[in-house]
Amino acid sequence: MNQAAVTPQRADMVLFLIVVALLGFGTLAVYSASSSMAFVQADSTEYYLFRHLMKVVAGIALIFFLSKIDYHIILQYSKPLILTAVIILLITLIAGGEKKGATRWLELGPISFQPSELAKWALILHLATLLPRKAEVINDFGKGILPILTWAGPLILLIAIQPNFSTAMVLVMITVSMMILANLKIKYLLTLAAVVIPAGILYVIMSPYRLNRIQMFLSGHEDSNYQLAQALIALGNGGLFGVGIGESKQRDFFLPEPFNDFILPIIGEEYGFIGVIVLLAAFWYLLVRGIRITKRAPDPQGFYLAAGIVITITLYAIINTGVTCGLFPTTGLPMPFISYGGTSILFSCAAVGILLNISKQAVTEKPPEEDDE
Repeated sequence: MNQAAVTPQRADMVLFLIVVALLGFGTLAVYSASSSMAFVQADSTEYYLFRHLMKVVAGIALIFFLSKIDYHIILQYSKPLILTAVIILLITLIAGGEKKGATRWLELGPISFQPSELAKWALILHLATLLPRKAEVINDFGKGILPILTWAGPLILLIAIQPNFSTAMVLVMITVSMMILANLKIKYLLTLAAVVIPAGILYVIMSPYRLNRIQMFLSGHEDSNYQLAQALIALGNGGLFGVGIGESKQRDFFLPEPFNDFILPIIGEEYGFIGVIVLLAAFWYLLVRGIRITKRAPDPQGFYLAAGIVITITLYAIINTGVTCGLFPTTGLPMPFISYGGTSILFSCAAVGILLNISKQAVTEKPPEEDDE
């Protein structure tokens, strides 16, 4: 019979090249989308470019570094990491910096840090250690589901209080998705939905700002949402092939956050429908390579960890695309590897480094040994 074996391999270079290509393209897109605002704010069109480029270089260094560290070693620190995330989230609520009515950032001198990013990846690490131990009892509420919710619940609650509803809901989706992979039965999935959905509705109702966003989305009139209206104008301006690199009109003080969460419409304007499709195809192929690594993970911990990483990156890409095209309510989730920012890029690159390490330990099939005659 064939025997599965773990053999030393090279990291998945295709996955690595896709991520590097996304980071490189994102750097070019950030420069184009931010140049006008940078010139006004800092008298230099390269102000945001240089800041973004430093994060990209640091992110690539993290990929190399973490791809060489056995992911089992990293998983040993999942519990301290998740406890640290809880503490930092509490500190942020008390002493964090407020931006746009939300306390999501912790200022450490010149460094601005978003603790929800640490919380997200710490949760994935810990679920990867917890789910293999709970796989046999995942459908026992007391022994399987409750211990998982005990770790995920406080993080989701603290992030929701900031308030950061979109990230909190992503953590819910990641947790549930990983539990489904552990064969959570549909009746328990529906029970969780019966709790989470009303809680989410109540959360939105209690916030006039969030309720207004939902009402604007449900109305179907993009004119009631200035940011979305400008994004759709940008996408429309791009047509099939785009207006050309650096030729965007909407970036010039029409579209808010043109190099952050709403960078995709600027890409659509400059590179056209074809450019957007190529970008989304890159994320699709990243998903395909990630699934391949997940299937060939050498053990359950590697399987759940790889799955959590792939699910998270894919969710962010889908939600960001949907938001900027008007398919989902407006929210503040970045496009992975593309949007301007430090915390998201660094943690996403760190996750890719871990995923590459899992790929180096992939399971291969030994050929059947021939019987001696």
